Amino acid sequence: MARLLVVDDEPDICALIARHLVRAGHEVICAHDGPTALAEVALHGPPDAAVLDIDMPGVNGFELLERLRATLPGLPALFLTVLWNADVLARAARHHAGYVPKPFTPAALHDALHDVLTRDSGTPRRPGTAR
Repeated sequence: MARLLVVDDEPDICALIARHLVRAGHEVICAHDGPTALAEVALHGPPDAAVLDIDMPGVNGFELLERLRATLPGLPALFLTVLWNADVLARAARHHAGYVPKPFTPAALHDALHDVLTRDSGTPRRPGTAR
């Protein structure tokens, strides 16, 4: 399946998301902040998609996606957050990213992730080909 970068400042949420995605056959790299996420990508190689919390201390999800896309243009992304309002939805749309409001069901997460992974080509990308 896909190699996914999951970033959430709440370790329990990150672990829960990772558990669901691993059960679905994905490889998951978890990080709890922006700098660690960037270091994990440098260490493990490019992900096929990023699953990002928006409201994180320091580097928020939007800023992190911009930094990731500086070296991985077109990286598919999915935002997860409790902060849903018109501004947040507009920013997610400007980033060409999917979104799932918290709390979410595993099915909603999988459906939204499938959508962002297949948005461009109609088929999921192979691990490490998100460039």
